[in-house]
Amino acid sequence: MRGSARRERELRGWVAAGWGALGILVVLLIWEGYKFLGPAEGVTIGAVEGEAGSGLLILPRTHDRAMPHVWDMVARLFQPTSGGDTPPLIVSVMSAALVTLGIAAVGWLIGVTVGAILGLLMQRWRLVEWGLLPWIVVSQIVPLIAFAPVVNAIGIQIDRGGTPWPQWLSVAIIASYLAFFPVAIGVLKGLGSPDRIHLDLMRTYAAGYWPTLLRLRLPASVPYLLPALRLAAANAVLGAVVAEVSIGMRGGIGRMLIQLAGQASSDPAAPWGPTFGSIALGLIAAGSVALIGLALATYRRGEAAA
Repeated sequence: MRGSARRERELRGWVAAGWGALGILVVLLIWEGYKFLGPAEGVTIGAVEGEAGSGLLILPRTHDRAMPHVWDMVARLFQPTSGGDTPPLIVSVMSAALVTLGIAAVGWLIGVTVGAILGLLMQRWRLVEWGLLPWIVVSQIVPLIAFAPVVNAIGIQIDRGGTPWPQWLSVAIIASYLAFFPVAIGVLKGLGSPDRIHLDLMRTYAAGYWPTLLRLRLPASVPYLLPALRLAAANAVLGAVVAEVSIGMRGGIGRMLIQLAGQASSDPAAPWGPTFGSIALGLIAAGSVALIGLALATYRRGEAAA
């Protein structure tokens, strides 16, 4: 019985991987299909004859400078980053990605800690939930590209005041800003998920709040927590990349995106290297949380969306 369950889980894993590979293949086919069939200058509506740049571009241009072939993007990864004796682009992307991944991991840890505390407080006291939850939701409306320079400016003032504050820490704080939200909501929903009959049973045993939390609420919250942690990991990577772009921190993949995007007119395939690297970072971050799920496999039945 246990062997059949293991085989069923392995089969589901292979099916999920197959669907993922099929999705990537479909995207590549759509890209190349549109490049082959689409007009070189794209599709524009409302253009005025004789006026260059007028009208609204609704479909992208398909010439090589705007839309390179997939195989050109892949080949560019193995060419020098900026000519001469510079390392291949894929090496530079991997180096920058490791920097961003480390910062995102710090942001994820901060976000998980803050989100878990907020979710725990909101579940414990209904008044705290009424007071905090609307502000937690509203906080996600603030544009990150405007919020990042504010955090960086505060960090600079702290550093000037005598307390060391490296720039990467500002990026980590910004990453945690996106990471804490799904964790807070997941903890709130997960801790409130046990059935009433189970809570009543704990009361008949004269169990207080903390024994109930540790023995009932936390195990019951695992199906809600794991999706929340995966989403928080992907959000932390997104926040780190956007923060690097916004505050101009060097060494990360966000800065590399801006630098190579400025060369797109002469080297159109180059910006896609760090773009692929950013996508891979998000997948690695979200997939790493699956390792936590392996240790909590007993409680993963009926895993829910946070």
